[in-house]
Amino acid sequence: MAPKRPRGAGAFPKAVESPAPARPDPDALYAALDLGTNSCRMLIAQPKGSGFHVVDSFSKSVQLGAGLERTGRLSRSSMARTIQALRICQQKLKRNKVRRMRLVATEACRRAKNAREFIRQVKRETGLTLEIIQPEEEARLAVISCAPLVSTKTEQLLVVDIGGGSTELVWIDISSVPRRDRPAAIMRLHNGFHPAESPFPAAKVVDWISVPLGVATLRDQFHDVENDSARFALMSWFFEENLADFAPYKDEQARAGFQIVGTSGTVTTVAASHLGLKRYDRTKVDGLRMTSDQIDKVIRGYLELGPQGRRRDPRIGDDRQALIMSGSAILQALLRCWPTDRLSVADRGLREGLLYAQMSADGVLEDGPF
Repeated sequence: MAPKRPRGAGAFPKAVESPAPARPDPDALYAALDLGTNSCRMLIAQPKGSGFHVVDSFSKSVQLGAGLERTGRLSRSSMARTIQALRICQQKLKRNKVRRMRLVATEACRRAKNAREFIRQVKRETGLTLEIIQPEEEARLAVISCAPLVSTKTEQLLVVDIGGGSTELVWIDISSVPRRDRPAAIMRLHNGFHPAESPFPAAKVVDWISVPLGVATLRDQFHDVENDSARFALMSWFFEENLADFAPYKDEQARAGFQIVGTSGTVTTVAASHLGLKRYDRTKVDGLRMTSDQIDKVIRGYLELGPQGRRRDPRIGDDRQALIMSGSAILQALLRCWPTDRLSVADRGLREGLLYAQMSADGVLEDGPF
């Protein structure tokens, strides 16, 4: 006996349309823009739990500080490139109807004689209001962006932010903070390195320094040295010389409970080279812990490649081949000063710190693990 055909069999299935993702509520959005010596970067995000979800982003090399070391001024061409990038940022902010934002400029604008004129030009041509922040706030924002990467076993923390025009180092003692509260204690530094009395256990900032040498400014200091290896050695030595005023530089540090977190394009590029990535993958790089031997091996490989080899390397490229060596010189100097078994890689920085600070101040982040 033939089986009965079930009712409805053979009928065309009803088309199910996947709904378009709902546009985020503009009232829940925050933006952070970081205009540095080399790059213009922006994030638009909404709070999610104890962190945030990125809705839109922008990143472009604008080389705002090109020629600044020589002239003390921002050049017309670098300002034009930067304003072009800022127009794109303005369009993204308008499209997403973002109302809460902080748009900051750092070392290049701190040093340039015509920075105020440039800020006014940006306002006139894009409608964006840029704020030049001081080194302490830049260092503080870099620190809180790295809070999620701090190990609960860490008692002494060194956060290093290698920028285009400056490098910020912050030494933090969290030995008196209960282990599970250590990342949250660092997040609370958005109120300042020496906040008022608080009922919560506090992270103590032992010392911090902003060295006016970043990947671009350090490269420019030694651009006349032709030999690649000699230039690298001189850059590393010169950077170490500039750490003499940093209090922890003078003291021997115990390895147990000590963590270095590095945040910069240099650190993430070194990590990508170590992993052998053909295409950059943030999920594999952010939070990676590298040994000092692994870092040294990558840097030695860069030197063996030479300028032409570095240009051909897809992880470095033509526009970063010189910058990666000045950044590596800074990194090597730090590992020489504070021998440690591991460095934590942070693909995060000023933008993330600006977002955390805004959201934390508004009380929209949930308590709990990051």
